[in-house]
Amino acid sequence: MAENEPGSEPLQEDARLNSLDARLRQAKSDEAVRTGEARGKGDDGYRLGNRVLAELIGGMVGGAVVGGALDYWLGTSPWLLLVLLFLGIASAFRNIIRISNQRSK
Repeated sequence: MAENEPGSEPLQEDARLNSLDARLRQAKSDEAVRTGEARGKGDDGYRLGNRVLAELIGGMVGGAVVGGALDYWLGTSPWLLLVLLFLGIASAFRNIIRISNQRSK
């Protein structure tokens, strides 16, 4: 008896609503790509690791190059090289600690 009552039939899907849903999904996807929010979360760890490695290598190489050049010009071999190499390493570790203390987005 309840089967014959008016209004008990399921509503048919409206093609306009389906089209609107598809356009909304596409617009959200385009906006995420435009603002940079579309990249995967798996990339964050990779980027952080590369940044830490670059800081460490850059600090050591920078200190060694500047120290070696100053030693060559001033004739104080190998003291400035060693001092600036250790300063570069200390600076790299300081930057790495600062990077690790930042909040992730």
